[in-house]
This record gives sequence, C-alpha cells and structure tokens, in this order.
Amino acid sequence: MLWTVVWVVLVLATLVGAFLLGRRLWRSAVALGAELRRASETLDLLGERVEQLEEAARAAQVRVRPALGQDVEVLGSRVQELRAARRARSAGRQDRHRATVQDATRRWWG
Repeated sequence: MLWTVVWVVLVLATLVGAFLLGRRLWRSAVALGAELRRASETLDLLGERVEQLEEAARAAQVRVRPALGQDVEVLGSRVQELRAARRARSAGRQDRHRATVQDATRRWWG
C-alpha cells in the first residue's frame, strides 16, 4: 500500500513537471515566432532602404569613360597629378605614424 502511494505521487509529480515544461516550451516557441516575424519585417524595411540608397548612389555616380582619344601629354600630366597626390597622402600618413610613435614613446619612457 505504501509503495502504491509513493508510485502514484511520483507519477503525478512527473506529469505536473512535464506539463510545466511543455507550457514553457510552447510559450518560448510562440515568443520566438513573434520575434522572427518582427525580424522579417525589419529586414523587409532594410531591404527597401538599401534599394533606395543604391538607386541614389547610381544616380550620383560619375561615369568614367575611356580616354584613348585624348592627347598623350594631357593624360601624362593627369597621371603625374594623381601620383603627386598619392605621394602627399603617403607622406601625411607617415608623419602621423611618426607622431603617434613619438607620443607613445614619450608616455612610456616619460
């Protein structure tokens, strides 16, 4: 008789625990579905915004055409201008790097 009561209590406790676990899993699944729906709506809005920005970028884009028909001297001077600008940017980066290293050295060694 005692063992029957123990087994009945264990079975009932197991059923109650399974019910509570199932209820929690169901609520979690419903919440996940709601979040996935919200994420889907957000992705749709983001996709529309990306398309708008791509169209704006295409409209603002400057077309680069082949320069084969231009004068060689004009093209050469343009190349020289571009190279000078690249050298100036490189020198600026080197100066900033040196200043950063000197500042770090001063802070480290006092």
